[in-house]
Amino acid sequence: QVQLVESGGGSVQAGGSLRLSCAASGYTSSNYCMGWFRQAPGKEREGVATIYSGGGSTRYADSVKGRFTISQDNAKNTLYLQMNSLKPEDTAMYYCAARPDCWAGAPLDPYTRYTYAYWGRGTQVTVSS
Repeated sequence: QVQLVESGGGSVQAGGSLRLSCAASGYTSSNYCMGWFRQAPGKEREGVATIYSGGGSTRYADSVKGRFTISQDNAKNTLYLQMNSLKPEDTAMYYCAARPDCWAGAPLDPYTRYTYAYWGRGTQVTVSS
């Protein structure tokens, strides 16, 4: 049973930073991608950043490039999202997700969320102006 548990969300002022963590367990796939997605009220869930297990190839949404960094610690089975220079438009519920049978060149686009099989419950990020 795959379990993903997010933590690290909270409320910050614009320009501040947060680091999200996602503890993963029960995952046995060797070629997989992990990702962070977010969903604001009234909007569709969107991909923020993804990382491939074999080599760490990453993808970012244009809206977060240069501000967010995705990383993983395989020894701890933990995924991270370092978020800097936060903006009010970053306010959303952030979800950790996992996708088996992935590859380094897997794209991050509006349909990416449909390819991820396992999801955490989310952690709220609120950025005030």
